[in-house]
Amino acid sequence: MKVLGLIVEYNPFHNGHLYHLEESKKTSGADFAVCVMSGNFIQRGEPAIVNKWARAKMALSSGIDLVIELPLACAMASAEYFASGAVRILNDIGIVDYICFGSEHGDVAELDYIAQILVDEPEAYKSYLKKELDKGLSYPAARESALKKYAALKTISDINISEIIASSNNILGIEYLKALKRIKSNITPLTIKRINNDYNTENITGSISSASSIRKYISTKNLSSSDNVLATTLPKSSIDVLFEEIHAGRGPIFKEDFYPIITSLIRKMTPEQLKVFAYVSEGLENRIKSAADAAGTYEELIEGICTRRYTRTRVQRILMGILMGVTSEDINMLSRFDSPQYARILGFNSKGKQLLSQIKKKSSIPLVLKTADFIKSCDPVLKRKLELESLSTDLYVMCYKNPAFRKAGQEFTQNIIIM
Repeated sequence: MKVLGLIVEYNPFHNGHLYHLEESKKTSGADFAVCVMSGNFIQRGEPAIVNKWARAKMALSSGIDLVIELPLACAMASAEYFASGAVRILNDIGIVDYICFGSEHGDVAELDYIAQILVDEPEAYKSYLKKELDKGLSYPAARESALKKYAALKTISDINISEIIASSNNILGIEYLKALKRIKSNITPLTIKRINNDYNTENITGSISSASSIRKYISTKNLSSSDNVLATTLPKSSIDVLFEEIHAGRGPIFKEDFYPIITSLIRKMTPEQLKVFAYVSEGLENRIKSAADAAGTYEELIEGICTRRYTRTRVQRILMGILMGVTSEDINMLSRFDSPQYARILGFNSKGKQLLSQIKKKSSIPLVLKTADFIKSCDPVLKRKLELESLSTDLYVMCYKNPAFRKAGQEFTQNIIIM
């Protein structure tokens, strides 16, 4: 029995995801596919376009056998902690043989070489990194510059580091490889070269288009289930689930929907009160307060906070952290490399049921099938993570169009998706 592990957001599940899943199965020769998927909020600090149970249904309809939720503390963190948390789950459930990720580069050996530099952190590299950070660069920009200089120092001419780390999926792939190395995992890493469309492209360009472009299209259209553009970019099963959610008034959800809630919270606080929240430091609390007072839209709020050091994505994660009350103390407790402490099941099919029986025998972490069974755990980290999951869902559903579905507590009442 060979088991493939994927780390995903499926926001929403589109043809590019289907291509990656099918190619990953072929490359690995796997009999089963399990994915670790972000919940209602994703790594860029935005809400998912439809809820996690709907997206689990999309995944199961397209060839995934078991969907495990990536805890919010990891799902809405930097690439390093996002990757670390997801890899740790796939490792700790004890059944995964391969992790396969998409990358622009397509050569896992060269990505692995860069990952090794970042894990080892040679003195020369650390010195370059410090100098770049001292210039006020964001961490990603400083790291890119430091890697280039280190590569030049070592006369590494056969690997184009600059080109590799300029692409977002390459960077994420490197983080997966780092995470595997740190925990000395026996899982074999594989990569599939991405085709056609860049991750950040905002215009639909064909049958395989980026999730960003699909979300943008959905946000600007009065959609029908027979929409020709969506029919070329999403599998039919994804379209069916998407419109089931739209017709029920449970989507689509966009970050702009949270503008009134987030802005009202910030306007009621002083800069000093804002300092307790995760990643708010170095005077950023003053920029956040000023931006919230001046902004009339969510876009204006973000733009008013961004600096050379604080990227757009980082600012969006900080704002969502304020919304959910995530403090610096929470991050110190939750965002560790030995985290997370559980595997929350969102959905499975008949093959996934077989996987669950194997996980129960081999996993070093508990399976969470019912949140209510674990929410009162005496483990403070597990308890806080599940509290955040519950709160994030309560806040997410507040933006549903249909008030009948806005009630709190859905983390405890929603059934696992079984197909």
